[in-house]
Amino acid sequence: MKNIVVLVLMIILSGCSQSDETWQRNKGMAHGTFYNITYLFKDDLQNEIQQIINQTDKSLSTFSPNSIISRLNNDEDSVILDSLFIQVFDKGKEVWEATSGAFDMTVAPLVNAWGFGYDKGFEDPQESIDSIMNFVGFEKVSRSGSSIVKKHSGIKLDASAIAKGFSVDRVGQFLESQGITRYMVEIGGEVRVKGSNPDSLRWKIGIDKPTDSHVVNNDRELQAILHLNYGSIATSGNYRQFYIKDGKRYAHTINPKTGYPVQQDLLSVTVWAPDCMTADAYATAFMVLGYEASLRIVESTDSLEAYFIVGEKSQEYEVFYTNGIEAMLQ
Repeated sequence: MKNIVVLVLMIILSGCSQSDETWQRNKGMAHGTFYNITYLFKDDLQNEIQQIINQTDKSLSTFSPNSIISRLNNDEDSVILDSLFIQVFDKGKEVWEATSGAFDMTVAPLVNAWGFGYDKGFEDPQESIDSIMNFVGFEKVSRSGSSIVKKHSGIKLDASAIAKGFSVDRVGQFLESQGITRYMVEIGGEVRVKGSNPDSLRWKIGIDKPTDSHVVNNDRELQAILHLNYGSIATSGNYRQFYIKDGKRYAHTINPKTGYPVQQDLLSVTVWAPDCMTADAYATAFMVLGYEASLRIVESTDSLEAYFIVGEKSQEYEVFYTNGIEAMLQ
């Protein structure tokens, strides 16, 4: 009889615990942009989530003068890497090798020179490209344990093309550590999901149409909607972040091999991967490589899927996507 009573009590308590869960929705600032996080849980975890985001900035933000990456860029002695920096640096090296150098964290001085980075750009960047290129190339920097080894002082790192995705992963992993099985984490357009949404359906993630506008507004048009219950999505494009000087358009994605803003027919690429850090890095690399080279990498990599928007102008373009993405569109 005791066993029956205990079993009944356990069932009742379990039922009460599940009924206490409600959909939590957190919004705020992260890494110079906004975040939106939705999850099913009994408690609001925004304070803990904000701490995770702040920890990422302390390690990887070039806009924080005391971060690990900023101290490395200033050539400080005896900078000890934390586990966050090591994870991002190692993933960056992995994607650099897989993309034949299209993803390169040493691109920082070029990004700055062209006016898209944390430092003031040059009046005429083209006059300085040759000299800057001496400090660009991921083969010129390595990790030895918890230290970074540079071949030249003056080599600077930029994690902006991978850190947001990493931060998304860290929040998602934290939620899972709390036993949460239904969530959506979005930071600046980079997304990670698990389980079903509040309507018990797959999460709906929109892909923007490539319109020439510096401002993202609430009335933006969607090119497609992906339906996900697992994995991560990251999008990169040059149709919004650019400037025009002397009649010429300069996009924010810099080719680390040439030193110049990319001139590709690829307007936008959305990458799916199991983790957002990987999706984020490949999305940037693909904007450098262009459609055909990127497609070859995706087709030879089981853990990647991609949605490409290809065209010379944002008004005239074609759409191509892999078989895995096709299943997400339905």
